Amino acid sequence: MADEAPVKLVQIGPKSGTKKDGFNLVTENVTAVHIEGKQIEIELLAYDGKTVMLDVGEEALEDFQKIKVGDGATLRVVEEKGKRVVKNFRIRSKDPNAARADSALLDLSDTHWLNRKHAAEILGNLKIESAVPSLVEALSDEVGDVRQRAYESLIKIGAPSAPNVIPLLVSEEDELRQSATEILRKIGKPAVEPLATALGEADERLQKRIMKVLDRMGYKKKKT
Repeated sequence: MADEAPVKLVQIGPKSGTKKDGFNLVTENVTAVHIEGKQIEIELLAYDGKTVMLDVGEEALEDFQKIKVGDGATLRVVEEKGKRVVKNFRIRSKDPNAARADSALLDLSDTHWLNRKHAAEILGNLKIESAVPSLVEALSDEVGDVRQRAYESLIKIGAPSAPNVIPLLVSEEDELRQSATEILRKIGKPAVEPLATALGEADERLQKRIMKVLDRMGYKKKKT
């Protein structure tokens, strides 16, 4: 970054005036980081996107080294000798995939099947573990293409899918039982530990199904 002063600066502070213990500033966009000058420029949404340059205190320098242009952050600001100084940071790095994942999770329950299909595919490509329960539900979607994408995505996510898929081994629906078996088999070795854990907690019916899956995967019960 060029060490140029921002074009627009604004006066900021708590509504009730100066506070000895400081106040928080929240930004969704760090616009400049001047390491040598120990200054940071941030965009303030509350001030129509205008920017402000702040000095960084010695106690915040370690976190200051980690912050990047484009990050979001919460800054603790204290007034010292007429200057507003950042005393600590809480950094929120922007993940471009986070918004896509959130949107896809919503679309997975959309009324249009094409949106559900696309959402299931995105969640698998991004390997969003928190989407597993919703993807398992999508295995029962009325549209075959949506079910297929959910099936493929659970395999892509891998071992984190297993605990939610294992109970389907005793589903009353043949298609769900078959899908669960194939998902676990295609996840492969990473699914063995979750299967072994479930084996110790399952009832007799589920135990038999788990053993059958492990057998198909090449893992046979040791004879005692």
